[in-house]
Amino acid sequence: MLGVAQGEVASLVAALQAALQAQDLGLVVEEVAGGYRLVVDPALTPALSPLLAPPPLPALSAAALETLALVAYQQPITRGELEAARGASCASTLETLQERELIKVVGRKEVIGRPLLYGTTERFLLEFGLKSLQDLPPLEEAPTDFLRG
Repeated sequence: MLGVAQGEVASLVAALQAALQAQDLGLVVEEVAGGYRLVVDPALTPALSPLLAPPPLPALSAAALETLALVAYQQPITRGELEAARGASCASTLETLQERELIKVVGRKEVIGRPLLYGTTERFLLEFGLKSLQDLPPLEEAPTDFLRG
């Protein structure tokens, strides 16, 4: 996209990281969501967090977290499949998760009625500090309370 071969990106990022460390600027390059971002060195977080912290978003409800976990691990997934797994309606929960840009419609299932399919977004990866969906903990390590009825 920027005229740089994909193979060159890693060496350019490494050079930038070395320059940042050499100049002791308090910044580091972090790999996240299939790309890179420039962030404050984690060692400086305790001193800077009170000054830079954005107002926190309201915490997700238990129902929203349960729904988000199901989408993350079973995507693409339909609303009907989510409701069957949860045993409860999730229309408003899906709306909330879409408003927070944690999930999005990724297509339609090729069955009668062609229901919408939901999947996670890049913002989901950013919010949870994941490089990709492969960084999700295996289900045997993940909290499984939401799987019990």
